[in-house]
Amino acid sequence: MVNPEEILPGVIFYAYLSAERREKVCFWNHHTLVLQVSGQFKLETTGHTIAMNTGQMLLIGKNQLGTITKTPLPGGNYETIIISLQEDLLRKIALEEKIEADHQYIGPPNILIPTNEFLQGYFQSIVPYARRTSAALTEEMGMLKIKEGVKLLLNAQPGLRSFLFGFFEPHKIDLERFMLSNYQFNVPIEKFARLTGRSLAGFKRDFKKTFNLPPRQWLLDKRLNEARYLIETRHQKPSTFYLDLGFQSLSHFSSAFKKKFGKAPTA
Repeated sequence: MVNPEEILPGVIFYAYLSAERREKVCFWNHHTLVLQVSGQFKLETTGHTIAMNTGQMLLIGKNQLGTITKTPLPGGNYETIIISLQEDLLRKIALEEKIEADHQYIGPPNILIPTNEFLQGYFQSIVPYARRTSAALTEEMGMLKIKEGVKLLLNAQPGLRSFLFGFFEPHKIDLERFMLSNYQFNVPIEKFARLTGRSLAGFKRDFKKTFNLPPRQWLLDKRLNEARYLIETRHQKPSTFYLDLGFQSLSHFSSAFKKKFGKAPTA
């Protein structure tokens, strides 16, 4: 089985695992609603860690980088349903329901949703479609389920109006602070640019002014310097952290380390 498997292409996904898995880097283009059917889902972003267990729901804010750990129940499995709340659909719902956000959202980027009987009923109504792929969920039915979910979220927490429907233009954020907090994520430069509210050209220009280096060179140097600190000061083995520092493989890390410092990390 493909994990996660598409139930409604690009919108609703289903993940099923029998062993723990840690995703190296995840990037959320859209707000995302996660329904935890069984097992534990743990999300780690810069300065924010949140975990949920069977029966809980998590709303993840768009334009974030992070890692996910998926842990099955003891002697059981891991099941999650993921719903991508794409902006085009949210804009359509806003027009149909005459929903407006009068201010920009400033709360936490990821929110555990307190359950109630209506949300629990909604949760259970989607599970059969995920577990039985033969029970095909048509696009029309899928969109109706998403709209239902959004309305129930707003009914349970009216404050989510600005979270979901705050269609404000992205603004430039502090480039230095953002990069020093997120340099370890192995994502394309284009995504770093988007997350800081800049075009690619604007990002490269501002980056050079801030760090006096091109982005790729600075990222490599920063990661390697952190690796040297972990080896020499914290006495950690490269195999325990190379993925967390954004290197694709241990051999890639070792080669880059030797090129910069003139010796292998094991030396």
